[in-house]
Order: sequence, then structure tokens, then C-alpha cells
Amino acid sequence: MGADEPRRPIASALPLAGEHVEKIDQSHDRCHALGLSRIERPDFSPLGRSDLSVVRERNQRLYAHAAPVMEMLFEQIVNSDSMVLLCDATGTILHSIGDTEFTSRASKVALQPGVNWSESSKGTNAVGTALIEESPTLVHADEHFMHANHFMTCSAAPILDPRGNILGVLDVSGDQRSYHQHTMGLVKMSARMIENHWLTDDYRNVMRVHFHSRVEFIGTLMEGILAISQDGRIVGANRGALEQLGLSGAALRMHNISSLFGTTVAVLVDRFRSPLSTPQPVEMQGGRQFHVYARFNWPVWHSLNDSTATLVRADESIQRIEDPSLFAPSVGTEAPRPAGGGEIGTRAPVAVPQGGLASLTTGDAQVATVVDKIRRVVNRDIPILVLGETGTGKELLARAIHQDSDRARQPFVAVNCASIPDTLIESELFGYEEGAFTGARRKGAVGKIVQANGGTLFLDEIGDMPVALQAHLLRVLQERQVTPLGSGKAVQVDVALVCATHRNLREMIEQKTFREDLYYRLNGLAVRLPPLRERTDLMALVDRILERECPGRGLQLSPEVARLFKGYRWPGNVRQLFNVLRTACVMAASERVITRDHLSDDFLEDARRALAELGAAQAEVAAPVAVPTEPAAAGMPQGVAVVSAPATAAAAVAAAVVPPSAALPEGLSRSLEDIEILTIQRAVEAAGGNISVAAKRLGISRNTIYRKLRWNVPR
Repeated sequence: MGADEPRRPIASALPLAGEHVEKIDQSHDRCHALGLSRIERPDFSPLGRSDLSVVRERNQRLYAHAAPVMEMLFEQIVNSDSMVLLCDATGTILHSIGDTEFTSRASKVALQPGVNWSESSKGTNAVGTALIEESPTLVHADEHFMHANHFMTCSAAPILDPRGNILGVLDVSGDQRSYHQHTMGLVKMSARMIENHWLTDDYRNVMRVHFHSRVEFIGTLMEGILAISQDGRIVGANRGALEQLGLSGAALRMHNISSLFGTTVAVLVDRFRSPLSTPQPVEMQGGRQFHVYARFNWPVWHSLNDSTATLVRADESIQRIEDPSLFAPSVGTEAPRPAGGGEIGTRAPVAVPQGGLASLTTGDAQVATVVDKIRRVVNRDIPILVLGETGTGKELLARAIHQDSDRARQPFVAVNCASIPDTLIESELFGYEEGAFTGARRKGAVGKIVQANGGTLFLDEIGDMPVALQAHLLRVLQERQVTPLGSGKAVQVDVALVCATHRNLREMIEQKTFREDLYYRLNGLAVRLPPLRERTDLMALVDRILERECPGRGLQLSPEVARLFKGYRWPGNVRQLFNVLRTACVMAASERVITRDHLSDDFLEDARRALAELGAAQAEVAAPVAVPTEPAAAGMPQGVAVVSAPATAAAAVAAAVVPPSAALPEGLSRSLEDIEILTIQRAVEAAGGNISVAAKRLGISRNTIYRKLRWNVPR
């Protein structure tokens, strides 16, 4: 059929909707109008090497974002007679990867780098038609305008920048017999990944608001992302945002964050500056509800002048925060508190953390030591093992490590080894190919380790990983490559590894439930997060959580509640503290002081019981006791002194019953420090090694016992 011959309507060989057929018909009309011939020989004159280098250099940023995604996409279609193509905004192919046999066939029709595949050059084809339609496009078999291309099926999706401009096209082309309806879905998802990476890179110094109507979809490819300037204007959006809001890019840019979601930049900064933040529900004017989570570079979003923090609001007015103590204190700085630990008063200014690891330090020496150790190994390719009870914030620490590392702009992937059934954890971690097992997804799935490539992989509760899987994980960590289930091809991976567990891995090694070789591979640096009952920054954490949950309200604890908190052992640790305070914030409504009426009954019952036990223990220690002395005290028999309740750790130990000096080990001096240490040792022995019981009997803290026995053992 010549260029001037009347064309016939194209009937798709696939069971697709009329909209698809209409798109192909319109494209063929355009080709006839351009005078193209369906029997033209392929153009074998691609760009010269120097010209192609210029085009690639001009699109270097697009290639940098797309190349890893193309590799991942190809892994999903490997051995299917297909190839993946990246084209620029003019339709010129920049890069391609594919099965050798098909790429050889594709080269015969000039489907190769350096060749332009716009409609005006190659007629109806997925790349060129997607550029004109500005939407994902499938062109199958004889839907291609030129006869030479009928052997192919092609699925292409345009790649858009955050303002809706076309950057290029991602395409999967293959033998028409290998057509699969899921291919287009993979291409669209991959294009969206590239767009999201571009947006994050473009707006790394502005606020990015991630949102979805379902909270569990935040952090996935389904989420919407908005780029928000400091004055609240919407300066960019991803495709997911436009789809969820039902707005065009131009219409969306007419809004600001206030008119769209009814909130302000200042409110979002206040809420999401803490790593404890959770998504916030918002409502649009029409009643549609979403959950939002804001990410931003904290140093860029605040400036301090003496004790005044300045934040720019959405209405372009300036909000002055005269109370910088809303921020957490820095390492080694304890936030001054009102007298009594709970009374209302004006809090003094404290230093401001800069995000990441710094945001986790609130004055506790143990946490500060952990942070200092980790800072020394960040970016050194040393795996980190975080030990600690459930709820101590192990995942928060892992995320902070990622944020402070050179990998901060790459994925952070968390896997809870205890929450995934044993039968699924292997496929979740390593991925699988199509047909690897019954019930698997068509086209397989990418595993968590590959998803974390270039970034950080966090394996929580590593002690719960099945023994049979531990050998596979060890091999992956040693060889730095993953072989998906059902696949014979390994995928190279580069991840920073952080693991966590509440279990005693050494005991598990002795019981043969954890591999010793894997333990030493994971244990590059082991750090222990102390439980909340051993931390000295309880009230600083309370302040931070209250301000995060109720910004600007100045909520504080009543003296009674402060005493309850300090006497409680917090078996659920920081997670429990957060939940208790979150409920109290809601119960307190507009009040400024949290009282016992705002606390749940079960917590009150547990806290009062703990306070009563603490009082009984202190009363027991406070009873007069006999302590051996050197010379006779005035009015007392030699070797015995009577003291009252201890006021300090040293006095508490000195006030405990100590055997006569003759019972001391030979050569041990009889200084107060030696008696103190020996008394602690014997109290721990008498308590059967239970530090908590020994601490109660002595009237001192567990931290004091750990410190004294660790560093001051008498010689």
C-alpha cells in the first residue's frame, strides 16, 4: 500500500478497548499525512559516534536515573525475547539492554542506540506514539505502520519531570509472540520509579510531601509526592500525585499546601522533624481524606538567631518560635527542666539536633556512646548489629544511620524476619522468577535485597531467621550477589547492612539455632540500645514526644504523673512511652497539663504498683545499718557505725552491711571505693545475678552497678 493509497481501519489483534484502537488509527492517519510508506526499508543511518556522545551527554542525568531501573526491569523479562530501551524526548534511543537473540533481530530494523524512533521517522511505534500522545502506549504486531516492524510488540511509557515535561521514554520491545499484558504494567512502574528519583534529586532541598488515601501505601510506588517550597507553593509533583488528586500539573500548581490539604509548612516541619513521626491524616475541601508524611533537609528548613528559630509559613508570614527547647538537646547536653520534674514553667533553650543520629541524642550517656561508636564506622562498609529489647528504637537507629550515610538518597529497605512466615521469607528476601513456586506472581518479584541495592538493608529480628535460610544469607553477604528463586542468573548487589535483634545470639549459637559464621559476618560493630528504664533522658523524651504530637501547646506532665513515669519500668520501652503520651495528648484536649485522668487505667495500675514497690525497697535500705569502720567512732564500739538513708550511690553502698575488714581479700585496701565495689559484687551474688534486685536492695540505679563493676573492679 503506497503513501497515497486510502488506508483501512486497523483492527487490533489483541482484545483491547476501543480507546486503544482509536489511538492506533489516529497515529496511522498522521503517518499518511506525513507521506510515510508502510514498505519503506529501515533507516540504517544512526547518529555518528560523536553525535551520539553529545546526545548522551545532554541526557546524562536521565541515563543516571534510568540505568539501574532498566537493569531491574530487564531482570523481570529476561529470556523472553525482549529488550529494554531508553529514548530521549525526541525519540532517539540512548541505551538498550536485552536478550542477545532478539537484539540481533532488532538491529535489522535499526532498533538500536543512535536511531530516532519518532513517528515522523518510523511511523506508528510505541516510542514515537507515546511521545505524541504523552501517555503509555502499546503497539502490537501489525499495528506498527511499517511492515518491517510487524514482528514486534512494544510497550512504552513517557518519563515526566516534576512539572509535567517529557524527559524521555522507557520501552520494552519483544517478539510479538512473547506479548504479555503485564509488560505494560512493569514499564509504567519502572517509569514512575525514574520519575520519583528525578523528583527527589531535583527537590532535595525543599520539602517533599508523600501522601496516599491508604496509609500503608506511603513509601510505595503508588504514593503521591509533592515538592513544596518554603512559602508553601507546590513546585513539583509526581504522576501518582496527579492521579490521586485528579488534577493536571498546571491546575495543581495553582494550589499551595494550605489550600490543598488545609495545613501549613510550619505545622509539617514541627510534626515531621522527629524520626518518631507517623503519617498525619488530612482532608481536602471536598472531603477526600489522605495520609501525609513530610521529608525535608532539616538544616535547610530552619535558621537560628540566638534563641529564636525562624520558619516560613505558607501564607508568607514569619512565625517566630521563642522556645527552641522544643528541639531535642544535643549530645552531652541535658535540657534544663522546671523544678519538680513536672510543674509548669518556662523551659530554657537547648541545642538543636541536625537530623539523623544527632536527632536520637537527648542527654543519655549510653545512647550518646552508641551514637559516637556508630559515627566512626558509617560509610566504612562495616555491618552494624543493634541489640536491645523490643521497643527500644532499633529501627529508628537504623534509619538514622542510613540518613547520615552517603547512601541517604538511595533506598532504605526494612525486613522484619519475625513477621514473615518461614515459607515466604526466602522469596521475600531473594525474589523469585515466574513459575518458581505455586501461587507466585506472574513475571516473578524483586526481592528485598535487590530493592535495597545502593542503599541500606535493615534486617530486624535477625535472630528469628530460619537456620536453613541463614546459610543462603551468608553466601549473599560474602559474594555480594543474589540469585532469585527459580533463576540461574545472579544479580550483583551493593547494600549497607544493619541488623537488629532482642535475642541473645551467643546463646542461640550454643543451642545450634544460629550460625556462628553468620554471627561474625553480621557483627562488624555490635551496639546495645539501653531499655528506657536504664536511660536518664526519660523526661527529655517526654518533652520531645509531647511537642511532636501537640505542637505549640506547651503540654507538660503534672508532678504526680511525672513521679509515676519515673518510677515505672516501661516494659514496652520507647514505643510504649510514645503510645501512652499519644493517648494522653488526645485525652487532654485543650488542657496544658497531663494528669492521671488522661492516662489509661491499665497503665495507672501498673505504674502505681511499681511506685509502691520502689518505695518499699527504699524504706528497707533507709533503715539504720551497721558498717565496719577503721577507728572507733565517737560513742560507738570500734568497727561499727550507724547511718541513715543514703543520699548518693557511694553512701548507699557504704550504708549496706559489709563483713568485717578481716573478710576482705588479702592485699585489698580498705578505702570507701573498695568497700563500695565489694558490696555491689556481693549484693549481685546474693541476688543470683539479678541486677534489678541488687539495685533495689542497695537503693542505687542499675546504671551505677554496671558502671562500677565494669570499670572499677578492685585489683
